[in-house]
Amino acid sequence: MIIAATSDVHSPRFFREFLLALELMPTKPDLFLIAGDVVSRGDIKEYEKVYNALFGRITCPIVACFGNQEYAQYREELKQKFREIRFLDDQSIILDVAGKSVGIFGTTGCLDTPTQWQRMNVPNIEQVYQSRYTLLDKQLMRMGTDYKIVIMHYAPTYKTLEGENPRFFSTLGSQYFENILLQRKPNLVLHGHSHRGLKMAWVDTVPIFNVAFPVNRAIVLIDIDKVKPGIAKFV
Repeated sequence: MIIAATSDVHSPRFFREFLLALELMPTKPDLFLIAGDVVSRGDIKEYEKVYNALFGRITCPIVACFGNQEYAQYREELKQKFREIRFLDDQSIILDVAGKSVGIFGTTGCLDTPTQWQRMNVPNIEQVYQSRYTLLDKQLMRMGTDYKIVIMHYAPTYKTLEGENPRFFSTLGSQYFENILLQRKPNLVLHGHSHRGLKMAWVDTVPIFNVAFPVNRAIVLIDIDKVKPGIAKFV
């Protein structure tokens, strides 16, 4: 099963490069995943540009989570306007992909250190994050599917943040997720948000991909059946 993934297009910033990357994809994926920040500052008109670029080129199911730039007040509008994209906002879905059952949990994720804006505008941000940890753990525990996939915007480990300033690791993701990943062992975890981090790292036997477009400058293609520790090339 071939999975294509991206995030952090921040259209219009990387839109032209994103279009070229779509044209240069060497194979057709079975599933297309988006880990948030398709646009900047909640710009729905720019989301429509990316949406239009996908359709006609991507014929498989498309599943997305929201990034911090897809502001909360616009998320319902995005869901209603772009119905062919399955948006997961602290939710899970089960799809039949290439003859296999695939469980996907999608979330914006958590930060070990909430931003100043979050502290000022989301008074219960720590409780929100705690609920996301608990929900992911429960959802993965209950998934009885052939594959378990997690997509989130913020990094679920500091291992893929190497290349960023270590002082800011805690504002780019949450390493607390590692405990859940170690216990529940999903087959694949994807995130974005980090524009200078590593493309990929392992948490024990769990593969973590940073699919942010600024890092990869391409659509990330992963053959999930070939992702094994010690193997660096996935398609």
